[in-house]
Amino acid sequence: MTKADLIEEVSRVVEMTRKESEVIVEAIFDSIVKSLRTGDKIEIRGFGSFRTRQRQPRIGRNPKTGARVEVPAKKIPYFKPSKELKDVVNNSNSPVQGDESGPGSAPTPQQTPSL
Repeated sequence: MTKADLIEEVSRVVEMTRKESEVIVEAIFDSIVKSLRTGDKIEIRGFGSFRTRQRQPRIGRNPKTGARVEVPAKKIPYFKPSKELKDVVNNSNSPVQGDESGPGSAPTPQQTPSL
């Protein structure tokens, strides 16, 4: 799913214009980025949490030339999914809110006949 697909989905579900949905999606993303920049942790219950991790400086190698390169310390964004999200993703029989397909709509590997 792309950002444009997400905007379209929000627009469809909430029944508002695409432009209004785009403003909402952008505001959410901007808020997440702003919080991560200041070092805050974002926790969305039932979905997961975003935080930053500190990477130490290290010596790397240029893969083309093999020359040693100093890689500076930096912060990287990190997402940790919640247990609920993991369970929904791994259990294909549980419908996601707004999902049209219900239990048994797609055969599971156990239901698929072997040839």
